[in-house]
Amino acid sequence: MRRDWPGSPGHYHFWGRQRDGDETGMIETEERRGAFWGRRVGHKLREHQSELMDVLLPHLMVPEGPLPPSEELFGRPMDDLWLEIGFGGGEHLLTRAEANRDIGFIGCEPFINGMAKLLAGIEERGLDNIRLFDEDAALLLPRLRAASVGRAFLLYPDPWPKRRHRKRRFVSDATLKALARALKPGAAFCFATDIDDYAAWTLARILRAPDFAWVADGPDDWRRPWAGWPGTRYEAKALREGRIPGYFTFIRQ
Repeated sequence: MRRDWPGSPGHYHFWGRQRDGDETGMIETEERRGAFWGRRVGHKLREHQSELMDVLLPHLMVPEGPLPPSEELFGRPMDDLWLEIGFGGGEHLLTRAEANRDIGFIGCEPFINGMAKLLAGIEERGLDNIRLFDEDAALLLPRLRAASVGRAFLLYPDPWPKRRHRKRRFVSDATLKALARALKPGAAFCFATDIDDYAAWTLARILRAPDFAWVADGPDDWRRPWAGWPGTRYEAKALREGRIPGYFTFIRQ
């Protein structure tokens, strides 16, 4: 386990770059709100999807205010609490929740089409261990109980490639600080991306964050996905287009 690195990991050359100043107060800004404005809905929902959004989603939404203990949130005791930030179509979240029915999951996704698809999967698989948040996950982090989350996933987030939009990226000094507060000591923050610049951006911020250590002894440690990895549509698209995904594990100190 190390927080420094004797050289660039593969093609992620980040040394001396990513100098964007202090971001410790950026959780709620116009830039972050702009990340979702006008982009919440894609194609029109099918009739049953609309029904799930109207009927099932309200029962699975996390309550307002500070989150209660897991046994109250899920209606039964849970062995652990895991968080997925931006679950997309929900493939990963559904697979993990079905394989770990005694772990509670909170999935965050502001885009309606992804939420509707996940709800259909929850109904089909009969899952009772998922709760949902339909806004920017950065707004949920301060409401999580301190040291309550055993694992967090951020998988193929929007890279916001234009320089003027980079402050809309989820990873910032502020979000890492808020996430660290919610994670248990020793908990893993699992981050995947196929975009070199976003990998460099994230590593630069992790390496200056006092609460996280990057777990890697060599390139193979970040080229291989984690155990139980089901793959996602975004990963498949990256591989088809010749991009190499990276799978990074950061441990809460």
